Amino acid sequence: MHALPVNNGSEWAKLYQIGIIDFMMVHDYPAASWYALATRSRQEKLVRDRLAGRGFEQLLPLIRRLSQWSDRKMWIDAPLFSGFCFARFSLDDKLAVLTLPGVVRIVGCNGPEAVPDDEIMSLQKLAVSGLDYEPHQYCEEGMLVEVVSGPLAGIRGTLVRKAGRDRVVIRVRLIQQCASVEVVHSTIRPVCGSDNLPLVESSLSA
Repeated sequence: MHALPVNNGSEWAKLYQIGIIDFMMVHDYPAASWYALATRSRQEKLVRDRLAGRGFEQLLPLIRRLSQWSDRKMWIDAPLFSGFCFARFSLDDKLAVLTLPGVVRIVGCNGPEAVPDDEIMSLQKLAVSGLDYEPHQYCEEGMLVEVVSGPLAGIRGTLVRKAGRDRVVIRVRLIQQCASVEVVHSTIRPVCGSDNLPLVESSLSA
């Protein structure tokens, strides 16, 4: 590592000529973003652990599920989105991620595509909320709402009704997966926006 001189024009010129300062000034390190990783079947936890072992921030929301074995039933922690794990990294580290055991590909239409931070934030809050949540059929239509109080405050999603109860559906558009969690109606409010208003009126009157 080269120590940079202070207030010495000739020394700066020499370093520029041999490429040291030029490299430091023009090299643009890609910012880290969140990506969805498609994994091999039942290897989501393996991928999560390998990512953590390499120092990558990762996210694998889990749900409690009753699994049927040949001779017994057992409660297990299963991935919320089967076949997917999320990780935050720079595309400079793409090869390091792709070569991890269990990783199939980085999800995207024409190469890796970042998952919006607000969708990741919603999943992170959901994972640590202690509330009962579950996978939900992917949907595009419905009223967009935001939870304004409680452990899920800040989460945005689509309001749906199931068995007479309100649930907020969180979408991850890139992998076309959803999760839903039950909410108290008084803790949610519509997200402002002209495209959302007609849906708000029709949903609240139902």
